[in-house]
Amino acid sequence: MTRSVRWTRTLRAAGAGAAALLALGACSASDDSSDSSSSPSAGASGASKPSGTVTVFAAASLKESFTTLGKEFEQRHPGTEVAFNFGGSDTLAASITSGAPADVFAAASAKTMKTVTDQGDAVGTPATFVRNQLEIATLPGNPDEIASLKDLTKSGLKVVLCDRTVPCGAAARKALDASGLELTPVSYEQDVKSALTKVELKEADAAVVYKTDVHAAGDKVEGVEFPESAKAVNDYPIALLKGSHNTEAAKAFIQLVRSAEGQKVLNEAGFLKP
Repeated sequence: MTRSVRWTRTLRAAGAGAAALLALGACSASDDSSDSSSSPSAGASGASKPSGTVTVFAAASLKESFTTLGKEFEQRHPGTEVAFNFGGSDTLAASITSGAPADVFAAASAKTMKTVTDQGDAVGTPATFVRNQLEIATLPGNPDEIASLKDLTKSGLKVVLCDRTVPCGAAARKALDASGLELTPVSYEQDVKSALTKVELKEADAAVVYKTDVHAAGDKVEGVEFPESAKAVNDYPIALLKGSHNTEAAKAFIQLVRSAEGQKVLNEAGFLKP
């Protein structure tokens, strides 16, 4: 066999080998592409975005800060809407356990949240996202010169408290018991906003409410701190509800509330860190 023939066969063999390598590479690339499409990172990029309406049942004291966060949520997620139901935590809890449609529940105390969890209406363990402390709301300028919790027992002073079944009322009762004081209010209100409104309308001289509510009222009332409030601080838990019809958006809203940005809004409203 001549050198030229041998050289020709060598080139043919090399060409065949290269072709095989190219085919193997193409097959491998195809396999890699198939694997990447089912990888966790690819799945995450294809995750559904929040959409539709998310219904949030929240304690009345959260009205201002949650309304702000609701607007922020809608801006972050075009096509979503946050529908709020604010009220006394005990009333909201009773509605949820009775089957009222809701996606998220934010309560003003662990006790009212327990009403929901005991009925199996919450998903997972509720998370405490803020805390709140009591303060005395007086008329602007504090004309009755109220300087302590004891001053609320003055004869002729019209004082309003939240009902004992409501978190702010239970906290007020705890503070009064810690002080050994007896106080007979002119009325018991079903939520903290109603108690505060009595003072704003000058139908009462003072009310025991949350610091956050005094803050939100601006110059309509004046706040008076009292040391016994430290013994009656309420934890605020938030939970995804089992009957949620929009789990994706509900989880995203809870995430916003617990995020650094959400906490900033809440802290600026007067809430304490959890």
